[in-house]
Amino acid sequence: MTKITKDTVKDMARLGGLELTDDETDKFTADIERTLGYIDQLAELETDSIEPTYQVTGLTNVWRDDEVEAILPKEELLRCAGENVAKAQVKVPKVL
Repeated sequence: MTKITKDTVKDMARLGGLELTDDETDKFTADIERTLGYIDQLAELETDSIEPTYQVTGLTNVWRDDEVEAILPKEELLRCAGENVAKAQVKVPKVL
């Protein structure tokens, strides 16, 4: 079983930008050790003869061609912008 130290938990917390109390460090040390112990148990299982499961719903992706379909002519869309048009483009406020 993998041994997790308090220093390891403190390093992980620092990398995650977290500040942990001593009680939280103790709790997470124990929690991580239990989790890794469970993973070690799973690693002992014989899974070589089990086929991987990639998809359980039977659904497949339906793809369409990526084509632009103009709904309205450009001129009509620019008319909708009113006075906010310059050089055949819609003017918008600056966002900084």
